[in-house]
Amino acid sequence: MSRRPPLLAIAALFLLLVGCSENDRPLESPVQLEGAIFGSFYQVTIADSLTQGDAQRLEEGLLEVLEDVNAAMSIYREDSELMAFNHSPVGEWQPLSDELIEVLAISRSVAEASNGAFDVTIGGLVNLWSFGSEARPREIPDEQTLNERLAEVGPDSIEVDESGLQARRLRDIFVDLGGVAKGHGTDRVGAYLDGQGIEHYLVNLGGDLIVRGYRDTESQPWRIGIEAPFVERQEAQHILPLDMISVATSGDYRNYFEEDGRRYSHTLDPRTGRPIDHRLASVTVAHPSNAWADAWATALMVLGEEEGMVLARNQDLKVLMLIREEDGWASVATPAFADHFGQSRMDEMEIEVR
Repeated sequence: MSRRPPLLAIAALFLLLVGCSENDRPLESPVQLEGAIFGSFYQVTIADSLTQGDAQRLEEGLLEVLEDVNAAMSIYREDSELMAFNHSPVGEWQPLSDELIEVLAISRSVAEASNGAFDVTIGGLVNLWSFGSEARPREIPDEQTLNERLAEVGPDSIEVDESGLQARRLRDIFVDLGGVAKGHGTDRVGAYLDGQGIEHYLVNLGGDLIVRGYRDTESQPWRIGIEAPFVERQEAQHILPLDMISVATSGDYRNYFEEDGRRYSHTLDPRTGRPIDHRLASVTVAHPSNAWADAWATALMVLGEEEGMVLARNQDLKVLMLIREEDGWASVATPAFADHFGQSRMDEMEIEVR
């Protein structure tokens, strides 16, 4: 009996040393952390020198950040802060978190600048067209119900008091932040990594991207692909180097349903209550904030190639559009996009600058 305590102590010390050794093990760069979130995926690539313990700690932290965003802005969780707001009495002010107020304020700004092409109050219409949280069968809604829900929506149906951290619904609308919340989550993950001292990373949250630093020790920039609008496969149409910026893309060629030979996009025009129907296949916006990029990409996608390009130029936005043509598609960029990525690169990729 006298020998057992020392043996147990030695075994415990051995396990502790093995655990410490594993946590201290350097990982080959870049390190990739990935998984499922928001009904989509997250993929975080880090080029800093990390140990196994560092990587585990960072992933635990970023998952906490994403869970916070989900708990605040999900329409698929009845216990989320947003759903509590959606169920709140009409006309009564509701205290909201800094994050939710910020996203509502961004949404209001883009809604005003786009004359209502971006509108987070269209959740009822999104549900009606079978693209929301109601899990309705995918079918064309009847005219009466469509008009009833359309009459309720509009940027003026919600009031936001930024300084007081409160908001209220002025009509019985359903707020859906699908066009901006993922971008906000991307920003939050980037801010978390910044706070942890990570200098070189690429965050990909369901296709919304933000980068810092470089992808390797040779100071090579991160490169991302702008997807060609193929329905049946994924293929990059353009490859862009990114540095200290974020990118969001909105397209109409992935989420849709068909009826009587016609395709109905998940992107709705808040002004008509109907799916968009024009030649614009996708919009990519580069912006310091992914939340802003996300919202602007949705707004421009709704407006279409002509009206959207005019607004993008007027707002000095960095925008790339892929426009359907009879024999394929054309790539068109704003002057701000060309200035940022270089006119020579536009020429190489056969991107027209308008």
